[in-house]
Amino acid sequence: MSLIGGVVKSSTQRSGSRKPPGGVVAAGFVLLALAVVALWPSLVASYSPLETDASSTLQPPSAEHIFGTDQSGRDVFSRVVHGAQYSLAIGLGATGVALGLGLLLGVSAALGSRIVDGILSRFIDVLMAFPEFLLALVVIAVMGPGESSIPLAVAIAATPAYARVARAETLVVAHAGYVRASASLGVSRARIILFHIIPNISGPLLVMATIGVGTAIVTAAGLSFLGLGAQPPTPEWGIILSEGRNFLATAWWIAVFPGLAITTSVVSISVVGRYFRTRREVVL
Repeated sequence: MSLIGGVVKSSTQRSGSRKPPGGVVAAGFVLLALAVVALWPSLVASYSPLETDASSTLQPPSAEHIFGTDQSGRDVFSRVVHGAQYSLAIGLGATGVALGLGLLLGVSAALGSRIVDGILSRFIDVLMAFPEFLLALVVIAVMGPGESSIPLAVAIAATPAYARVARAETLVVAHAGYVRASASLGVSRARIILFHIIPNISGPLLVMATIGVGTAIVTAAGLSFLGLGAQPPTPEWGIILSEGRNFLATAWWIAVFPGLAITTSVVSISVVGRYFRTRREVVL
C-alpha cells in the first residue's frame, strides 16, 4: 500500500513540476509583449496614430514605416500598436463584467428556490441559444451604437456561458460536507457563499475567462468593423481592418497587419487558457 502511495505521489509531483510546452511559453511571451505595448505604446511607436500626412499616403512597408501608411498618410504600425490598448481593454473589461454577472446569476439560480432556479435557468438557456456575436448585435440594437456600448454588449453576450458553469459548480459545492457543516454550526448564508462557495467555484470560471478574453477581443473587433463601436480615426483594430478592406488590391498592408495582431493575440490567449484548463484537469 505504501509502495502504491509512493508511486502515486511521485507521479503527481512529476506532473506538477512538468515544464510548460514551448508553444505555451511562446504564447506567454507574446501576451507579455502585448501587455507592455498596451501600457506603454510610445516605447515602440514613434509616430502619432492620428497624425495625417498627405504626402505619404498608401506607402508600402519600408524602413521608415515598417507597416506602411494608410490612405491618410498615418503610420499603420503606430495605429496597430496603439490599438492594442483599446482591444485588450475591451477584452479584459468585458470578460470581467461577464464573469461577475455570470457568477451572480449562476449562484442565485443554484441557491434560490425552485421557482427562482427555473426562471433563471430558462433565461440562461434562451440566451445560450443565440451565438455570442448575434446576441451582442441585439444588445447594440437596443442600446444604440457607440464606443461605450461595445464593452457592455460583449459582456452581456458572454454572460450566459459563465452563468451556466457557475450554477453547475455551485450545485456541487453546496452539497459538500464542509458547507453542510458550516450551515449546521450556524454560519450565515452570506458568509457561506462568500467564503466557501465562491472561492471553490472560481477556479473553472477563471480558466474559462482566460479563454474568453480572446473571444471578447474578436467580438469587439467585429462590431467595430461593422461601424457599431468607436469611429474613425480611433486606432482600434476592427476600425483599421474596416478602413483597409477598400484598399486590399492596392494597399494590402492596411488590413493585413491589424488582422495579424488580432489573430496572434487570440491564438496566444487561447493557448495559455487551454494550458491552464488542462493543468486544472490533471490536478483534479
